[in-house]
Amino acid sequence: MSKSPITSPLGDADREATGAILQATLVDLVDLSLIAKQAHWNVVGPNFRSAHLQLDELVTAARNYVDDVAERANAIGISPNGKAKTVVESSGIPEYPDNWQSVEHTVAAIVSILGELIKRLRKRIDETDKSDLVTQDLLIEIAQELEKQHWMWQAQTAKA
Repeated sequence: MSKSPITSPLGDADREATGAILQATLVDLVDLSLIAKQAHWNVVGPNFRSAHLQLDELVTAARNYVDDVAERANAIGISPNGKAKTVVESSGIPEYPDNWQSVEHTVAAIVSILGELIKRLRKRIDETDKSDLVTQDLLIEIAQELEKQHWMWQAQTAKA
């Protein structure tokens, strides 16, 4: 890693640990935004419009947090990398299938993807408890929004 032109408020070890967490979160969120847009373009069937619009809400949330995460990385002296190759090689969230998908299959896939991302975020929240509470606060905010999204997607198929 080249020397940062940005002075970090964190010590070297905390900066490196937090930077790795932010980078992993960045690629997961970029991947989520791309997956949600892919699903948006390819969802078909009953309740299409509702799922189509809800997917755009998910894309917007993911894209907003991508920028927040990248800017937090910069603020601690870490250069963020959201290039397509990096996302392909590094994302830890499940893949989304190709081609058209029914609303039912789309909902199931999005619920699974969000569930895995939330699990990964919660682990990162724990890991930043010692290295950087500001980053931890950002991760908590992201988890809160994605958990809300997760609930809304699950509610589409929940039985009362």
